[in-house]
Amino acid sequence: MIDRKLVHACRMPIRWGDMDAMGHVNNAVYFRYIEQARIEWLTAIDCTPDPTGQGPVIINARCTFLKQLKYPGDIEILSYVGPAGRSSFETYQEIRRVDQPAVLCAEGAAKVVWVDFPSEKSVLLPDRVRALLAQQAS
Repeated sequence: MIDRKLVHACRMPIRWGDMDAMGHVNNAVYFRYIEQARIEWLTAIDCTPDPTGQGPVIINARCTFLKQLKYPGDIEILSYVGPAGRSSFETYQEIRRVDQPAVLCAEGAAKVVWVDFPSEKSVLLPDRVRALLAQQAS
């Protein structure tokens, strides 16, 4: 079992344009849903990137597609965070239709690394971020 804690929930509509020729949400769009949820959480905890300073960058992302999503409908994305490392932490997401909350449609994850943008190198997580993650992951 992955050590993680729920840190954010968001809802959004499935848009007509999210679907592909097969009549279901295109697999690339799931990454957009996950991205939006991650950005909302990072904004809520005041950890958005500062292009002239430091901030979070994802270095990998994955998604497992479990059940097709189709228009119309609304989804809920639950975001979780794992324990902090030296300069990184893991995020995890679950996507479910609002009208079928017991059905897991997709699950994703991304590794977030704290980066100094001018030097283009990873750096230690700031104490403020580390404390916030410890509080959220406990």
